[in-house]
Amino acid sequence: MEDNMWHKTKSWHQHHKDSLNFGQRLADSVANGMGSWRFIIWQTVIVAIWMILNVIGIVYQWDKYPFILLNLVFSTQAAYAAPIIMMAQNRQNERDRAQADADFKTNCEAKVEIEDLQKRLAAIEVDKLDKIIAMIEEMKTQKA
Repeated sequence: MEDNMWHKTKSWHQHHKDSLNFGQRLADSVANGMGSWRFIIWQTVIVAIWMILNVIGIVYQWDKYPFILLNLVFSTQAAYAAPIIMMAQNRQNERDRAQADADFKTNCEAKVEIEDLQKRLAAIEVDKLDKIIAMIEEMKTQKA
């Protein structure tokens, strides 16, 4: 029954994830996408095609060397990417703090439980020793 109850409760991560609004989830997705090899490879392919088409394009070159338009596109991308990535990093810090708080609470609860178990074990040990002493005294009185 306890195992079933564990699956029904939400973790700190699920609570945090559920509390994000659309903009925060979008920023996290964009930051995750831009920080992937898939994005880097696709961007490299697109830039290479852009440059090849503009270097060898005989009829129409929309962005001649030194590729001013491409430079503008990268600048615009960087202007938007930096704050989005920073928002995602701030949320990662919030997640880390939430996890640290949850870990601290769990550790405190475990400490209380361990102390309680130590007290119970000590009481059992004292009870056993009292019974042994009583048995020894009883044996002494029977011999005497």
